[in-house]
Amino acid sequence: MAQEAVGLLEVYGLVAAFVAGDAACKAANVTIEAFDRNKPANADALPVPLCILVKLRGSVSDVEMAMEAGEKAAMAVSGVVAKHIIARPDVDTEKMLRINAIG
Repeated sequence: MAQEAVGLLEVYGLVAAFVAGDAACKAANVTIEAFDRNKPANADALPVPLCILVKLRGSVSDVEMAMEAGEKAAMAVSGVVAKHIIARPDVDTEKMLRINAIG
C-alpha cells in the first residue's frame, strides 16, 4: 500500500477548522485525520483566537487540491496561520503526527 501524504493546515478558531475541513473533503479525495489545538499557557491573556491544526490524508495531488480549498474557506472565516504538505512522512514523523491535544 502506498504511503499517504499529509496536509497540515493551521487556522484561527474551531469554526474555521470545521469549514476548512469540510471544503477540503469536498474538493478532493482526502480524509480528516484529526483536529488538534495549539493553545499556549497564557492564551487567555492574549488577544488572539485559539489556533486549530487540521490534518488531512490522501494522495499528494488530492492533498494539494484539498489544502487550496481549505485555505480559501478558512480565509473567508478568520484566517490561516500556517500550511504545509509532507508527501511521504518518515516513520518517526508519523509517530509525531499521532500526537493530539484534542481528546
